[in-house]
Amino acid sequence: MRNWTEEQKQAIYAENGTLLICAGAGSGKTSVLVERIVQKLTREKDPVPPAALLVVTFTNAAAAEMRARIYRRIGEQLSNSPGTGALRSLLARLDEMTVCTM
Repeated sequence: MRNWTEEQKQAIYAENGTLLICAGAGSGKTSVLVERIVQKLTREKDPVPPAALLVVTFTNAAAAEMRARIYRRIGEQLSNSPGTGALRSLLARLDEMTVCTM
């Protein structure tokens, strides 16, 4: 588990409204966004379905990296809790999530 800064935690766990993350190179933007998405997909109460997400980045490489990291994080959670049918089902439905470029 990563040690998030207070600002990063606010971005990960913010619930109301839209969120724009703007920060310099190497500041952890992608990691924060991945964690935010994973938290929303896997929360116990009212998880967000993958098809309800639209993730927009600026390059095809960034979109591919984002998608790969989300799959990896969900896979890690499943490895740590192999009896969780909900995570297995979620992993099978992740391709319903839209990750694209502008």
